[in-house]
Amino acid sequence: MSKTGTIRTGTAGWVFAPWRGTFFPEGLVQKKELNYASKHLTSIEINATFRGSQKPESFAKWAAETPESFQFSVKGPQLVTHIKRLKNVTEALAGFFASGPLALGTRLGPFIWQLPPNLAYDAPSFTDFVKGLPRDIEAYLALASRADGAKAPPYLDANGLKTFRHAVEMRHPSFDTPEIDALLREHNVARVIADTMENPRRDLTADFAYCRLQGPAKPDATGYEDADLDDLATTIAGWRDAGIDTYAYFVHEDKLHAPANAMALAAKLGIPPMN
Repeated sequence: MSKTGTIRTGTAGWVFAPWRGTFFPEGLVQKKELNYASKHLTSIEINATFRGSQKPESFAKWAAETPESFQFSVKGPQLVTHIKRLKNVTEALAGFFASGPLALGTRLGPFIWQLPPNLAYDAPSFTDFVKGLPRDIEAYLALASRADGAKAPPYLDANGLKTFRHAVEMRHPSFDTPEIDALLREHNVARVIADTMENPRRDLTADFAYCRLQGPAKPDATGYEDADLDDLATTIAGWRDAGIDTYAYFVHEDKLHAPANAMALAAKLGIPPMN
C-alpha cells in the first residue's frame, strides 16, 4: 500500500504584535502565544536562528510548549547564507548544528536555507554546500562535534532523531536550471516553492515539498483569496496522494492574515486543528 503524505500548514515565526487581538485573543500573555499558535497551526518556521545562535534550552522550551505531533522548521543562520555566502562554511555549519536544534526532538522538521537575492549561482560553493548538509544522525553528529565549543559545549544528544531534511530558497534567477534541479534531487534537497510572479514554479526536487508562500502568482495580488487557496489545496492534495509530505508556510507581505490563511488551507485539505 502506498504511503500518504503528511501536510503541515503554518507561519514564519509566531511573535508579531498585530496578531494580538486578531489571531491571538485579547489579553493572552506573550509567553503563552506559542502554545496557542501550536493548537491552531501544525507547524511554524523558527526564524530567530537566522539572526543569531539559540541555546538548547530555548529549543527544548519551544518543544515543551507544543503538541506532540507539532513540528518546527529551523532557518539556517545568516552567517552561512548572507555573510559567508556559502563559501568556507564548514565551521559555521558545525556551530549551528551544535547549538541545539536536536533538543526539539521529534518536533524538528526541515532546515530551511534562504539565500540572498543577489547571490548568483556559483557551482563549486553551492555544490559543496548541498553535499555538506547532514542528512542522517551520523553525519549530523560528526559535523556538530567539530564546533569549537568556546561559548558552550556542542549539543550532541540525538533525542531519537535519525534523518534530516533540508530546503533551499534560491532567489537569484541563475539558479533556475535543470543542472541545479538534478543536484538537489541527487541529495534530496527541496527547492523552496515561493508562489510568486517572479518564481511561480511548483516543481519538486525531494521527497517533500517546502512552500514559503509569498504570492499568489498573479498580477496585482495583495494577498491570498479563497480561490487562490483552493488552487493551492488542489496542488498539495495531489502531492499528498503521491506520498509527498508538505510544509506550507504563509510568509508573504500580508502577514496579518497569515494564520487565517494557514488555517483556511488546512480546512480545505481536511486537516483538523489540534485544539
